[in-house]
Amino acid sequence: MKVAIFNLLLFGVNCYVVYDPEAREAAIVDPGIVDDRELEAIDEFLRKHSLKVVAVINTHLHIDHAIANQRLAEKYNVPVLAHPDDAFLGDNMKSQAAEFGLPFKVESAGVSHELSDGEKIRIGNGTLEVIHVPGHSPGGIALYDPADGFLISGDTLFEGSIGRSDLPGGNLARLLESIKKRLYSLPDDTVVYPGHGEPTTIGREKQFNQFVRG
Repeated sequence: MKVAIFNLLLFGVNCYVVYDPEAREAAIVDPGIVDDRELEAIDEFLRKHSLKVVAVINTHLHIDHAIANQRLAEKYNVPVLAHPDDAFLGDNMKSQAAEFGLPFKVESAGVSHELSDGEKIRIGNGTLEVIHVPGHSPGGIALYDPADGFLISGDTLFEGSIGRSDLPGGNLARLLESIKKRLYSLPDDTVVYPGHGEPTTIGREKQFNQFVRG
């Protein structure tokens, strides 16, 4: 499968379109879309590559990664997938918006399918494996494509950094354990697409990440 990156206005979130160019199916990951132009850019990409959206997936349910869930679910008539341990965040999107002083109206994350650790999400002929990585949030997940060697890490692992653990449900010890045991066990050449910032690799982070080395 292939990955297209869309950098969004809301806290500089990376929204990803993961797609199978042969089967022409796609999933949209972490839609923190707050501007019509952002949605138009994604739509243009989907049209250009003749892609059918089959799911919206959240690596976690902080508002900057999930604010457009319901909008996209209705637009493309697809399910929203997330881990159930983040349900309390998804149910309180309105309070999250107030906490960050965001002027956006949002009621809930609209999750319709609860993901579990080890679950496989089919996108055309490709597969994303769900890796539960609590710490940044209780229901944080990473999405791993072993065939094409990439990982969407959400806000768990960044280039040279890690996710914050001081938000509701965060836990630094669990975050470090998730990275060391779940992510650093992947092949070193695995490309990491984080929730914010630039791509990196597992090997690079194991060697140079000052917060958690392998």
